[in-house]
Amino acid sequence: MTTLKPETREKLKTVSTATLCTALYKRGLRNQFIQDVHPLNPDLGNMVGEAFTLRYIPAREDLNPISVFQDRSHPQRKAVEECPPGAVMVIDSRKDARAASAGGILVSRLMKRGVAGVVTDGGFRDTPEIARLGIPAYHNRPSAPTNLTHHQALDINVPIGCGDVPVWPGDVVVGDGEGVVVIPAHLADEIAGEAVEMTAFEDFVQEEVMNGRSILGLYPPTDERTHADFAAWRRNKGR
Repeated sequence: MTTLKPETREKLKTVSTATLCTALYKRGLRNQFIQDVHPLNPDLGNMVGEAFTLRYIPAREDLNPISVFQDRSHPQRKAVEECPPGAVMVIDSRKDARAASAGGILVSRLMKRGVAGVVTDGGFRDTPEIARLGIPAYHNRPSAPTNLTHHQALDINVPIGCGDVPVWPGDVVVGDGEGVVVIPAHLADEIAGEAVEMTAFEDFVQEEVMNGRSILGLYPPTDERTHADFAAWRRNKGR
């Protein structure tokens, strides 16, 4: 797994998934926003970390009695204990929320181990409890049945699909109140820097629009006045 630079992590905590999607679009990457996942608590601030993945396949009943959880090497339990601090656990549940991908106890364990967040394109159980935890968690919808009902945990830290997005271990995962975007690891530093600059400009534009200014010539900035005004705004704001 590549190491996310501390300065890159801090930059990504200050930018939106919308801005990141635009920066990725400029590079031809149009399918990096995980579809149909939502934060259980949108007020926790940005989730940022390298992807650590878990892959489910459809459960086969004879291989998934409740007793499988007694095995310490069970892939779901093993993944929870091996996901590195600062990483984001990303679970490929095949967009199937008929059974839970995980529940409150496992998510609590991830939080206590210092994991930065957890994402599934399926569902979580114990969602009222998870929403009160201090760890960002994203899913499609609540789902009370145990994961064994429809999911068999198979692979840890392999390339997966999550919400129609390809996710490689070590890719940088960012979540906010809107959802989750996946940044290819080799682009994380430059995307983070560009997104910070884009955010400063967008904040300037928002202020100008709220003061009654037209977007023509402002967004995108095609007027010389816009560039001069933005430079003055940055000086005044210390940005």
